[in-house]
Amino acid sequence: MNYQKSEKYNNELTDELVDNFQSIIKGIGENENREGLIKTPERAAKAIQFLTHGYGLDAEQILRSALFKEDYNEMVIVKDIELYSLCEHHMLPFFGKAHIAYIPNGYIVGLSKIPRIVDVFARRLQVQERLTEEILNCIQNTLKPQGAAVVIEAAHMCMMMRGVQKQNSVTTTSAFTGTFRNAETRTEFLNLIQANLK
Repeated sequence: MNYQKSEKYNNELTDELVDNFQSIIKGIGENENREGLIKTPERAAKAIQFLTHGYGLDAEQILRSALFKEDYNEMVIVKDIELYSLCEHHMLPFFGKAHIAYIPNGYIVGLSKIPRIVDVFARRLQVQERLTEEILNCIQNTLKPQGAAVVIEAAHMCMMMRGVQKQNSVTTTSAFTGTFRNAETRTEFLNLIQANLK
């Protein structure tokens, strides 16, 4: 059985990026014609397009595609959502997990759409603080819930591989709207994302 992987890329942009990556390889003192590097500029050009494909996606449209009228008005939490992004300062990865909650106000959303919007915003050049706010605002503006909450925990390669080179540091950011600004509701959410429920 033959295996064929199908990927679609902007050919004009790919060609431009290939030239740029060839210049980078040469600029750092490597031989761009060395066997192991001959296809690297093309692979890197396609990789950077994949890692930033969130620019071409509409997160609010993704949520609106799966809205359902429902009277449920208790907390809905999707936790431990894996995320991978690129720091806009050094274009090095940061990665971790997001915990998201909302309290419906007449509508719920298909659960798979919440991780999808995390990817939409994470697959861009980012800072963790803005990523947290963008996810929160998308949920608040689209679902118009009684409240929403986002907590992100991430490790940043720009701190681990360069700079201060601290290997075990984790950055946590949070943002809340509506009922989650109430201390009791916020505490319930924070307790639930830390709990190991089986």
